[in-house]
Amino acid sequence: MRRRLVLHAGPDAVVMLNRYPYNNGHLMIAPRRHIASPELLERSERSAIGELVAAAVVRIRGAMRPEGINLGANLGRVAGAGIADHMHWHLVPRWAGDTNFMAAVAETRVLSESLEESYDLLKPLFNDIAAAITC
Repeated sequence: MRRRLVLHAGPDAVVMLNRYPYNNGHLMIAPRRHIASPELLERSERSAIGELVAAAVVRIRGAMRPEGINLGANLGRVAGAGIADHMHWHLVPRWAGDTNFMAAVAETRVLSESLEESYDLLKPLFNDIAAAITC
């Protein structure tokens, strides 16, 4: 799981670190099925993803103390989806003065910790996530 950066794998959805993050702790929450858009989700998948988003926000706030969080999805290649047929939500911790703009202006990403360090910090917080969500 560490090699794949998976923090939680449930029957309907997974939580993982983004391999190409905009910031430390950049998570992706995705349905297990390869689908392109939220209206194609089954009710159980919508429920699981909603619960995982809420639980991930709590864990990111507790572990990383961000001053804000971006939450969103890119639907379709034109909207920025890397894999258009597999939608996912991004959860990106933000701090005042972070270097998120660097990717836009200099095609450079600046991270203060490695993906492995982020994984080691967050993984223990996701070990009990199945018990913390209601679905």
